[in-house]
Amino acid sequence: MGGEVPGVLAYDGRRPIAWCALAPRAAYPGLANSRILAPVDDQPVWSISCFYVQRDYRRSGVTVPLLRAAVAHAKQRGGGVVEGYPIDPGPSPFPSAFAWTGLASAFRKAGFKEVARRSATRPIMRIRIA
Repeated sequence: MGGEVPGVLAYDGRRPIAWCALAPRAAYPGLANSRILAPVDDQPVWSISCFYVQRDYRRSGVTVPLLRAAVAHAKQRGGGVVEGYPIDPGPSPFPSAFAWTGLASAFRKAGFKEVARRSATRPIMRIRIA
């Protein structure tokens, strides 16, 4: 990625516990080929493609601050819109190990709004940054 930092880390003290990958959407060519995650419009966006949260920290609320850090990271690099592709399982229980794209509820708590939904469980969510 040309020396760019491709995401942000969360720490518990000095110990890394979580990761959020993000970059300009063009860095993820697979998104362009997805009928569910195809571009909503022609706006340049930064895409949050995946998360990893260490097992002991899952369901502890680390994703929301990680999302906010990702937005700040994109803003520092000139981004105006950040987009994510979380899972929205609804009221059904969902194994956290399969939530590698994040959960829609965490994106909502971090201020993201749904802008498209081409699948019952996969919204496209955005936040505008100034």
